[in-house]
Amino acid sequence: MTATMTKDISHHISDAVMAAYATGSLSQAFSLVVATHISMCDDCRAALEAHEAAGGVVLEGLAGTALTGGLRARVMGALDEDAGEDRVERDVEARGFDVYPAPVAQALRGQGPRWRKLGGGVRQCILSADREGSARLLYIPAGRPVPEHTHGGLELTLVLQGGFSDKTGHFGVGDVEEADDDLEHVPTADKGEDCICLAATDAPLRFHAIVPRILQPFFAI
Repeated sequence: MTATMTKDISHHISDAVMAAYATGSLSQAFSLVVATHISMCDDCRAALEAHEAAGGVVLEGLAGTALTGGLRARVMGALDEDAGEDRVERDVEARGFDVYPAPVAQALRGQGPRWRKLGGGVRQCILSADREGSARLLYIPAGRPVPEHTHGGLELTLVLQGGFSDKTGHFGVGDVEEADDDLEHVPTADKGEDCICLAATDAPLRFHAIVPRILQPFFAI
């Protein structure tokens, strides 16, 4: 079954993040979020193709330029490398679409999420973690909030089921929230349907309440 593109997506991948993804310089965790969003969003799939086309023009211009230190060889060699060694494979023609689009299903290795309780009904399933960041699935019961927090770096959160709201607006299926250390928020799941999100961070969250702060090292969040 071919992937179903989600209509009415109003929050997309920023140009800066998309450009980093197109050049292969985005971390594994963030690449997973971008690949999953692209599998759901026609607009961002077209934006990716535009970034890749622009990159191709730049490389063609370099072809007639004398490059020192083997730079050209390194650039062309990087393009020939297996993408799976450096970032998540971009499967925009997903083999199936349910709650988990193909890039997420690939990260889950065909298995269901192994949820771990975080408290208050919220659960997580860590998909990847390294020195550059981590990616996880978050399950938030309908109507429940995530404890108030800010960020030590960048966070990308993609809605796969249900939706959530914070002071920046509402995010439904296919929407991506891009948050940094300037945003302090309390994401709250919509009433009536549990929310499942794919989230990636490159630094630990900063919780205000004492209990989440104490438990944070145990949950690697």
